[in-house]
Amino acid sequence: MEQGWHKEVIRVHYKDTDQMGVVHHGNYVNLFEIGRTEWMRHAGIPYSKMEEMGLLLPVMDLTINYQKSAHYDDQVVIYTSVSNVSKVRIQFDYEARLLQEEQEATDLPSGELLAKGSTVHMWVNRDWKPARIDRLAPEVFAKLQAM
Repeated sequence: MEQGWHKEVIRVHYKDTDQMGVVHHGNYVNLFEIGRTEWMRHAGIPYSKMEEMGLLLPVMDLTINYQKSAHYDDQVVIYTSVSNVSKVRIQFDYEARLLQEEQEATDLPSGELLAKGSTVHMWVNRDWKPARIDRLAPEVFAKLQAM
């Protein structure tokens, strides 16, 4: 699958930092979720549409590799892409990068790497039983395969 990145720029809020003004390591999971949610919306398949179809996408696996700390009021860009799609699973890859005040986010990952990682998700129905996306939402599956 070709790797196309979606970018989402955020500013670090005070609530996401510790007493030293450093982003708590657990908040990178939230950054990744922001990236994933916006990737889905940008792709035309927002979570709200998936849920209306009776599909859920719980996390099965999460990896994070920390490189450098972000601090209060930093401008961070979250790059998100899909690296693997099957009929029952999808893998998202992420890079959280620091942007300098005058720096613009580019379409490909740029800025100083803060953390990178991935999440693997499984399509399930409302009863939390595995669901085949190709059968329940073939148009969504086709769109994901084309990305």
